[in-house]
Amino acid sequence: MKWLRALLLATLVVAAGCGDKAPQVPKLAASDVVVAFGDSLTYGTGAAEHESYPAVLSQLIGRQVERAGVPGEVTAQSLLRLPEVIAEHRPALMIVCLGGNDILRKVGVPEIKSNLRAIIKSIRDQGIAVVLVGVPQPALITSAPEFYAELAKEFAVPYEGRVITNVLYSSDTKSDPIHPNAKGYRRIAEALADLLRKSGAI
Repeated sequence: MKWLRALLLATLVVAAGCGDKAPQVPKLAASDVVVAFGDSLTYGTGAAEHESYPAVLSQLIGRQVERAGVPGEVTAQSLLRLPEVIAEHRPALMIVCLGGNDILRKVGVPEIKSNLRAIIKSIRDQGIAVVLVGVPQPALITSAPEFYAELAKEFAVPYEGRVITNVLYSSDTKSDPIHPNAKGYRRIAEALADLLRKSGAI
């Protein structure tokens, strides 16, 4: 099954490069597992566990969504943790939301991009679909750095680069300067559910 999923994924990647259609991923079966892979934004810091975006997303899409978020983790640590997460959950799709701690710690862009590229490649090499989420830089007027969009284009994966920025711009949807509250996490989950629909996953 793994080689068949990998073949289907490769076919969809090629198709995504033709025309203006958004990148597509294989449709999730009802029993397929989704892993949300990231740091405190995935863990749900600032809200209760059942209010984290993976918990809300699971309700919205009717699939099991595992919360594999480690607060404070940088991309180099995530890359090392990745194999055990895949081995534990055997997901059909992984949502990668990483880089915020690297940015806060002033890790260089080439290193962040290289680590994220290795994470995406490692996931894809195992026939697992990927969705990428961009994290904004801390600033008065900000957005997700361009390297997120560049990686999404390089691997032809669905990408959400606006919702976290929008959530953290509003005091109504954040618990502190860098973490959403329950309302903010719901907005993130809703944006990702919409992206999964548009990309053919559900």
